[in-house]
Amino acid sequence: MKKPELLAPGGSLEKLKTAIDYGADAVYIGGDAFSLRVAAENFSLEDMKEGLKYAHDRGKKVYLTSNIIAHNRDIPKFSEFINEIRPLGFDAVLIADLGLFNMIRELAPEIPVHISTQANNTNYMTVDMWRKLGAERVVLGREMSFKEIAQIQSKVPDVELEVFVHGAMCISYSGRCLLSNYMTGRDSNLGACAHPCRWNYSLVEEKRPGEYFDVFENERGTFIFNSKDLCMIEHIPELVQSGISSLKIEGRVKTAFYVATIVGAYRREIDRYCADPENYVLNPDELSELSKVSHRPYTTGFYYGRPSSDAQVYDTSSYIRDYELVGVVTGYNAEEKRVTLSQRNRFFEGDELEIIQPQKPYITITAQNMKNEKGESVTVAPHAEEIITIDCDECVPVGAMIRKKR
Repeated sequence: MKKPELLAPGGSLEKLKTAIDYGADAVYIGGDAFSLRVAAENFSLEDMKEGLKYAHDRGKKVYLTSNIIAHNRDIPKFSEFINEIRPLGFDAVLIADLGLFNMIRELAPEIPVHISTQANNTNYMTVDMWRKLGAERVVLGREMSFKEIAQIQSKVPDVELEVFVHGAMCISYSGRCLLSNYMTGRDSNLGACAHPCRWNYSLVEEKRPGEYFDVFENERGTFIFNSKDLCMIEHIPELVQSGISSLKIEGRVKTAFYVATIVGAYRREIDRYCADPENYVLNPDELSELSKVSHRPYTTGFYYGRPSSDAQVYDTSSYIRDYELVGVVTGYNAEEKRVTLSQRNRFFEGDELEIIQPQKPYITITAQNMKNEKGESVTVAPHAEEIITIDCDECVPVGAMIRKKR
């Protein structure tokens, strides 16, 4: 049984390092252009170099996402972009556009090419065609079931398949949506989606202007396009047994705290299953972990066939936020058994805190003996990035994150 790659989002250099530290085998990032996530911080060339070195020094991979649906004006710029990134040592580039695929094969034939989900890869003929053109991996559309994935594996066994296992779902096929461009002028196929699928809609009849009618069970309207988030941690055995090469977590615009929590949970469960598949049972604590970051209600998407109506959220587009990040560890004094942290959100003396750290389950402590940077006793940490020390019996590493229940 081959252990699949755990592939994590790297929306910034900080998030890339966080993903690697918390157990990702590979990270996908975007440059300042061509990456379909203008809301992400993205990477300059210098950031790319630093991120690649950080990953490669630890035996991990970095993939560059260049999956826009290109127009004529993009072609000369993309040629320049490839020449800039060619010597950096990326482990692969993700492409959705056939013309850009041809360009990178001609300009940098040594760089492996993965085909983005934006290319609508939903059948074995498409996957086989990309294989014949020279692609090493194809990212399947989120609209695929386990049964369909197995059919592709049997028809095209000599190409790697990558699938999404966690994160936001799109109402359109593999994200190829025109709604945002039509309603706001922001093109989702160029990375500027305004997410109108999450907006609140009502019905207006032609001869009754100004009269708004409910579409479904909400006095203000309905969120008719608003999908739940994908979550497949309860189905690690099926994912590993399927022979899929890479399990992908969505979220380049999510926080480092989100990346740490989600990657850590999937890492631990994949490793536990692969170490002893016959006796494997999901650790319920890891399922709870996934509820401690900002998220929508969860669904298994299309993996078990076409989703029913309960895969949508009709009453709100708001996230569930039961926990918040309150600090990042900047040091630990083993002699005094005290942890130093940089505050992110307010917390009080006596609060129960949870510390998440790489490669380990979280630990719980109580905020006791709080002191500020001057060594003065305090009962609350109210200021952003305020330096605070508190008692902590267990040694925790720099970069560990501290959260608390809201």
